[in-house]
Amino acid sequence: MPYITQFPEITSDTKPHQLSEEPYIHPTCVIKNSTLGTYTSLAAHTTLVESSFGDYSYTAGNVQIIYSEIGKYCSIANSVRINPGNHPQWRVTQHHMTYRRIEFGLGEEDDHAFFDWRRAHKCVIGHDAWLGHGVIVMPGVHIGIGAIIGSGAVVTKNIGPYEIAVGVPAKVIKKRFSDPIIEQLLSSEWWLWDRQALEQNFEDLLDINQFIAKHTSSND
Repeated sequence: MPYITQFPEITSDTKPHQLSEEPYIHPTCVIKNSTLGTYTSLAAHTTLVESSFGDYSYTAGNVQIIYSEIGKYCSIANSVRINPGNHPQWRVTQHHMTYRRIEFGLGEEDDHAFFDWRRAHKCVIGHDAWLGHGVIVMPGVHIGIGAIIGSGAVVTKNIGPYEIAVGVPAKVIKKRFSDPIIEQLLSSEWWLWDRQALEQNFEDLLDINQFIAKHTSSND
């Protein structure tokens, strides 16, 4: 659904807001040509540019997301940057005057081809992924469903479903579950449940064994 631009003033005394089908967006956010799903929340100073932001996902503030697809149920901590600015390293100078030409009085048009190149290297964050404080996801990187990225990590390569990655550059240190359980979770596609199904089966999401027994084709 389209984003909304009118919101009440938020202060430190403001009580926690209850989410709804309308996205919650703090007044300090900057949003351009983007879409947000239901029960989403963008905290203060979040920037969202030419991106999609899936149902139930949220940011904790000071987040920048550009040219990206964010899945459902994603948890994005404070100070995360997804698809940060890039520069044309192949040119004599990589300064942004070479593509932001109008700003510097060096042309009547900006370098549209350069921005199209950036758009072609979008980031994709899978459903239910958790990005810790200060994570940077470099252009073109895909992060799998259910993955965890540790605080301060710089993700330069794809991370698979339910993998945990930390460090600079980010490296996978383990998986959240065994491969058979991961396969069953992926096949369940619980993130596609509608609101009624979510409410009816919510307790099952709190217990992996109970979930596997009730919502997958195999409980071995």
